[in-house]
Formats: sequence, structure tokens, C-alpha cells
Amino acid sequence: MSQMGRPKKDDPMIHKVSVRFTESEYQRLKAYAEKINKTMTEALKDGIELLYKDYQK
Repeated sequence: MSQMGRPKKDDPMIHKVSVRFTESEYQRLKAYAEKINKTMTEALKDGIELLYKDYQK
């Protein structure tokens, strides 16, 4: 019998991070994410990637 359910991902998201923002920081992130048509999580991940690339120089 074959396995049921969703297929396993190659790189599953197993870590969860919680961040607290001030109201103004939250509004800035929300506005930016809406402007680039991404979720706030995707916008944060993009920012982390930019910081990491700059760090590697």
C-alpha cells in the first residue's frame, strides 16, 4: 500500500522564530510587504537573505 498524506519536503521548515515589533515597525513591515505583493514572512526572509549576503562580503 502507498503512503497517504502530503509528500515530504526536501528542506522542511522545522524552526519557528517569534519577533516583537513596535507599532511603527509593524506598520512599516506590513506596508512594505503589501507594496511588493508578498507576505510579511516572505519580506522578512528576503531581508535576512540580504543581510547574510552583505555579511559574507
